[in-house]
Amino acid sequence: MNSLKASFYDSIDNIDSHHWDALGCCDNIYYTPEFLKAFETANQDILFKYIIVFDEDRPVAFANTQLVSISVKTITKNIKISGWLKKIVNRLFCDNKIRILFVGNIFLSGEYGTFLQHGADKLKTFEAIAKAVKELSKSTKRLHAIFVKDFKEDSLYITDKLKNFNYAAMQVEPNMIITLQPEWTSFEDYKNALKSKYRVKANKADSKSKTLMAKRFTDEDVAKHKDELQQLYENTIANANFNAQILNLNTYTNLKAVYHDKFIVKGYFFEDRLVGFLSAMVNQDNLDAHFIGLDYSLNKEHAIYPRILNDYVRLGIEHTSKRINLGRTASEIKSTLGAKPEDLMCYFRHKRTIPNHFIKPLVSNVKIKSFKQHQPFK
Repeated sequence: MNSLKASFYDSIDNIDSHHWDALGCCDNIYYTPEFLKAFETANQDILFKYIIVFDEDRPVAFANTQLVSISVKTITKNIKISGWLKKIVNRLFCDNKIRILFVGNIFLSGEYGTFLQHGADKLKTFEAIAKAVKELSKSTKRLHAIFVKDFKEDSLYITDKLKNFNYAAMQVEPNMIITLQPEWTSFEDYKNALKSKYRVKANKADSKSKTLMAKRFTDEDVAKHKDELQQLYENTIANANFNAQILNLNTYTNLKAVYHDKFIVKGYFFEDRLVGFLSAMVNQDNLDAHFIGLDYSLNKEHAIYPRILNDYVRLGIEHTSKRINLGRTASEIKSTLGAKPEDLMCYFRHKRTIPNHFIKPLVSNVKIKSFKQHQPFK
């Protein structure tokens, strides 16, 4: 591996199909060209770029990037630092809007942004990705910062190479993971494994939500209800602590057209009106929760969100998944269903050296919100 060289692509369509075969990454849906194309096609306001690292003529690594603009206030309002430090951060960036190059899929929570070919020298190959990102950042106009996301603990010996490129490591909210037991063949089996008070909680969510009519959406249903789905999703985004970019849910129309039953959208209706939805992808042995949406004015009375969480467990069991990734946020309530945190690390740097010198210690000291980890199983 003496001749690693990166190539850059403006569209998935420009990547030769043989490269995907050579990389051997397509067993994971999130690295398939069809999945990536669904996002690129629907989100025209985002600049997508793709990197493939070659060893001579053989592809050995892939990275997915997006260029987006984010308000500084969106970032600093959820960082536990003093007011005067927030002012300094704001002044380091022009007019409170920063352009960030994200390396990794901005719409997924987890290690789905960089792929290293099986058998490749992981340290050298990841370093080649880091060099390619540096090259890409230099050619990107009006770029303020670079954010490389999300890495699990057993990858850090590789990804800490980014510290040699003056990135600061920062812990972010964990993914919440439910490990399903093989003997759970129904939701009743799962509930029987819960301690009494958590079983009561699960039953209460189902009881209160009996007023809702739940429907598994077809391809045509997603297209028909797209505008309502978008509004419900944006309701949820408005209540989130942090969101880098709003997804255009035409993405879901594209995903359903390709993956059909593997990409799940389930709608919840009250008096014939769509008031909530969940989305999920069946990916190998995992059921991964994607975005949800709900009408918060009806949530307390009709337990829309608790019902959604119960239904994620039902879907995981139905699809004989080994794990359910419930994603970030609302960690404590997810832990009441048996989810445990899977820590994730990201890396950040300002494009320019001097501002980066001041920002690195701030980023390194960012603290994630703590939560009570429940132990619901007997």
